[in-house]
Amino acid sequence: MKMHLELPDLTPLRLSGPHLAEMTDDEFFSFCQQHADLRIERTATHEILIMSPTGSRSGKRNARLNGQLYLWFSTHSHLGEVFDSNTGFTLPDGSVLSPDASWVSAAKWNALTAEQQDKFAPVCPEFVVELKSASDSTKTLQAKMLDWLRNGAQLAWLLVPETETAYLYRPGQPEPETVQGFDNELSGETVLPGLRLRLAELR
Repeated sequence: MKMHLELPDLTPLRLSGPHLAEMTDDEFFSFCQQHADLRIERTATHEILIMSPTGSRSGKRNARLNGQLYLWFSTHSHLGEVFDSNTGFTLPDGSVLSPDASWVSAAKWNALTAEQQDKFAPVCPEFVVELKSASDSTKTLQAKMLDWLRNGAQLAWLLVPETETAYLYRPGQPEPETVQGFDNELSGETVLPGLRLRLAELR
């Protein structure tokens, strides 16, 4: 009999205080570089979230996710740039978030200076994917998907391997579309034309 181990949802360590609230974007970038072994994000209120690295199974899934996205990019590179889970973006609301995979249009990316591109670029990707690990909270990630939409994302996917469920978020829709079963494929729609993500590879 095959057994499945469910890890408890782990809440990220939250750091807050006057000094952190006053930290500039450059200071926050330096802080993250000094702690490169941690996964660090920042909320719109400048609360710092510290998360542990993902487990190996999640890392395997994330590699396959980014691999499929890169294969699409290899024939559509003129449309924009793809990014992996190590990439932070400074969003319009002041938060700094790092999706597991993302895409930024060429128009947005090329409008940035080289210095902006080298740090946490002040841009919201048009397309983002969050891949739930065994220790993540689905509710927390669902709230994060709404943050992406509020900041300008045009298509956002939350993938939950444990239940083989995909939640598809689009601007102007009160609820995400739910796709049940990882035998399905997801379409990049008009945001990433031609992309077909095979969910079965993320099992």
